[in-house]
Amino acid sequence: MGEPLSAHMPNPSPRPMTVNTRHKSKKSQSKPVRKGLHPRNLHNQGYDFSALVTSYPALASHVKPNPYGNLSIDFSDPLAVKTLNAALLKRHYNIADWDIPDGALCPPIPGRADYIHYIADLIGSDNPGIKLLDIGTGANGIYPLLACRIYGWQCVGSDISTRSLANVEAIIASNPDLKERFSLRTQTDNNHIFEGIIQPDEFFDVSVCNPPFHASQDEALKSTQRKASNLARNRGEEKVKTKAPNLNFGGQGAELWCKGGELLFLKKMVRESQVYSSQCHWFTSLVSKADNVRPLKKLMMKVGAVEVREIEMRQGNKISRVLAWTFAQ
Repeated sequence: MGEPLSAHMPNPSPRPMTVNTRHKSKKSQSKPVRKGLHPRNLHNQGYDFSALVTSYPALASHVKPNPYGNLSIDFSDPLAVKTLNAALLKRHYNIADWDIPDGALCPPIPGRADYIHYIADLIGSDNPGIKLLDIGTGANGIYPLLACRIYGWQCVGSDISTRSLANVEAIIASNPDLKERFSLRTQTDNNHIFEGIIQPDEFFDVSVCNPPFHASQDEALKSTQRKASNLARNRGEEKVKTKAPNLNFGGQGAELWCKGGELLFLKKMVRESQVYSSQCHWFTSLVSKADNVRPLKKLMMKVGAVEVREIEMRQGNKISRVLAWTFAQ
């Protein structure tokens, strides 16, 4: 097995600024402090397109000067974005032959790496013995791939889509040193999240999740249309050319929507986490909608979590947040 990238990186930074809520406290909490990418994130200085093309020549056809004269890609082009991801993963994380099926969710690498770095701060360790569970790993498998490469952690990725898992299996097969670090499991019951995945007497240090955002396919399509319109406006176009564009980030089925949307999915996760409270130290998830944070925190306390943390991440103008909860005293 190869050496994790953390061996060549600076010492871990202090714990991130978070909002901590303890069961015994009723005091109101201040909002998280806004900040940029994590100090250990390799993408803090942006993309070096010349270097990326050198290490991944397939990217060359997508790179051209933008209106400001800087090398870039068309971020509204799904193939260009996917190729950029493959180049980033190859150059910075030594992951070969990363690919996803047409229409699958194409994750922004800097933001996904940020989540993993903040998780390392949360659990207070970059020890290679850490075990991570990714709920809904999708066809991209991005969180375990980054966790394996950056910190050398042991990872399990779960999903209800056998097609998605087959694609991740192909990525692992192209990177043989990952086989002993990254394994996959199929969730056969869409009414459960941890049940059927966490085995008896098994323990994880942390779970991660990028939950489906929307409550229906129609809601997801409307969101896609809105984002496409914004991209077109940023390019100086008056309107998008199609009613249902194939947006750069992709996403299909369970990757983007589920009945009840993000809030219902995460409420189900929080309730079920209580059953597995002794088998996972920290449960975490991205929360895309700020309005969902308060009811989720309230439910976490109701089911017996002794500590809840809200971790804010920033990439450019975009603010993301992770909720983390634990039942450990």
